[in-house]
Amino acid sequence: MPVAKMHDDELDIGKPLVSRLIAEQFPGWAGLPLEPVASAGTDNALYRLGNDRVVRLPRHASAAQQVEKESRWLPRLAPQLPLAVPVPLALGMPASGYPFHWSVCDWLPGDDAVESPIADPEAAAVTLSWFISSLQKIDITGGPPPGTHNFFRGASLASRDAQTRAAIESLNGLVETAPLTQAWNTALHIEPWDKPPVWLHGDIHAGNLLTNQGRLTAVIDFGGLGVGDPACDLMVGWNLLTAETRATFRSGLTVDDATWARARGWALSVAVVALPYYLDTNPVLVAISRHTIEQVLADQAEELKD
Repeated sequence: MPVAKMHDDELDIGKPLVSRLIAEQFPGWAGLPLEPVASAGTDNALYRLGNDRVVRLPRHASAAQQVEKESRWLPRLAPQLPLAVPVPLALGMPASGYPFHWSVCDWLPGDDAVESPIADPEAAAVTLSWFISSLQKIDITGGPPPGTHNFFRGASLASRDAQTRAAIESLNGLVETAPLTQAWNTALHIEPWDKPPVWLHGDIHAGNLLTNQGRLTAVIDFGGLGVGDPACDLMVGWNLLTAETRATFRSGLTVDDATWARARGWALSVAVVALPYYLDTNPVLVAISRHTIEQVLADQAEELKD
């Protein structure tokens, strides 16, 4: 779990502040127990409220746009998805020195897949493909295109070129960077998405998946929610799965070769950007990033053999 502030503009959010916000805006919940929730999440501080609610408060300005978006869209998307998602129950207002909107959501039982790993990766690969396919089939009318609200998840790979190359350069001495540059150059030559956009979660990885007795039960943290290139959501094939389970995952999707290859590029880009940024503050994301890089490079090496 994070051991220090992860962002330069991260706010100090403590239990007294959260208690005050609840008491002022939702007095009916003021007497419920309130406890911080340990999480490797980077955008929101979490506090469990009673037995069946969780308070989510953006840690920094870049995450502030997510709250109203989630409050608008998750109640519409949730009934059409095969896994549980955190449906917002209430939208809090800026107050008491806290500058952003915040939310109270359903508490979903289980632990994240980092703390409680998936017991049957093959079954999980099938379930993930089912979830993503279901999300992509939902009507996108009015859905938000890539933008600052979701860190441009679902945009073109080319739009990430500068930050990806800068991140690779910053990793010099920590990992071998030449294969990363080669893999990224390959990704940039893949034809871009030219079909209608689809819904995407934007950030599916072990920290945003819940398990119960080893079985995948929920997908959380929809800050990356938007409509765009579906390759973005297929990153989970590399940031969580292995070569064997990745094949199972792909078999459950309707995906062309170009989209699958762009997904690998997305996985690489997100991993190399996250690794140096969270190197000293978020060991969970560092481990996920290292796994992703390993899987991407192994995947590419196998292709070069063929």
